[in-house]
Amino acid sequence: MEYDVDFIENYPPYKPAKGEEYMSPGMLDHFRQKLNAWKMQLISEANSTVNHLQKDSETPADPSDRASQEEEFALELRTRDRERKLIAKIDKSLNAIENGEYGYCKMSGEEIGLARMEARPTADLTVEMKRKQEIREKQGVA
Repeated sequence: MEYDVDFIENYPPYKPAKGEEYMSPGMLDHFRQKLNAWKMQLISEANSTVNHLQKDSETPADPSDRASQEEEFALELRTRDRERKLIAKIDKSLNAIENGEYGYCKMSGEEIGLARMEARPTADLTVEMKRKQEIREKQGVA
């Protein structure tokens, strides 16, 4: 099966060889490529938003059309801001691959696990540590 790996949604999951060590060079290369494909997709979408905003920047005469256009632009800009933050997380994950910390929990040092890393390639906490972090945040403890 051929994949369009330019889109993260189509990226095939890593299938480790029998007995393959966690975060082996092949596994790290898979995630490096997956993260870079995701980053390129986000950058491409951001560029298309900029083009769209520039092309459609004429203000409509009708007030309701103008309000709709402003709301549409605001939503696009909020989405791009979230994606900008995601690109920073992707860069952080790429750095973690280079320094040997990728795939390991920053709190416990334990393996995060291949399934979680496939689902969330920018994860830096195990599910258990993430749950504990969220509970502390809800309780107002930093």
